[in-house]
Amino acid sequence: MIDTAVLLPGTGSDDVFIRSVFAAPVAAAGVALVAPEPVPGPDLGRRHLLSLDAAFEAFGPVLAGGISFGAHLAAEWACAHPSRCAGLLLALPAWHGSPAGCPASVAARYSAALVQRDGLDATLAATDVSPWLAAELDRAWRRHGPGLVDSLLAAADRPAPTLAQLASLDIPVGIAAVRDDPLHPASVAAQWAAAIPGAELRSLSFADFGADRAALGRTAVEAWQASAANATASPSGQ
Repeated sequence: MIDTAVLLPGTGSDDVFIRSVFAAPVAAAGVALVAPEPVPGPDLGRRHLLSLDAAFEAFGPVLAGGISFGAHLAAEWACAHPSRCAGLLLALPAWHGSPAGCPASVAARYSAALVQRDGLDATLAATDVSPWLAAELDRAWRRHGPGLVDSLLAAADRPAPTLAQLASLDIPVGIAAVRDDPLHPASVAAQWAAAIPGAELRSLSFADFGADRAALGRTAVEAWQASAANATASPSGQ
């Protein structure tokens, strides 16, 4: 039985947003949530991976995952340390392999360039997104402070696991996609789901996500539970 989930935030995001998405759905599944705070700067990815290592040392095998960049890191960790990860909750994967030309990577690099050129206040004021997302960016980006630009670039430049690496996973995996999110194409989530043996994919609309942040978490948890149930029911499932 999995007792602990360690979930990581996306590019420029933070543990506050992770809790808004996952706290209730994970608790309903009977699992305790650990949401590490980001350590802003160029070492952002490595520090998140270290938080997964620390959770394994404290709790044993954990349910890992996250949103966007956080999902990439969790899958990377699971591929590198299969005995440490008991399952994955992956929301909004943005690419596999190289990030070159992928919408979320391009957007992160563009945002970093604007912050460098115009400053944080002007960049936030010019951001054309839904009001709830604008409020999230305002809070999370300010929390990243002077490390924001390096955080954005660290996420934009880091390769995600390749499809071949994802195919090596042998754990329950739930993947959540937002069907109309241009930065995290649902087609990428579908490619991840097709590559990972036994993975389950569920989706929702951006309107549903905007109305209730936990809807994304519920979607991922439901997909993971379906994957786990299928693994248990399968003659080869252990």
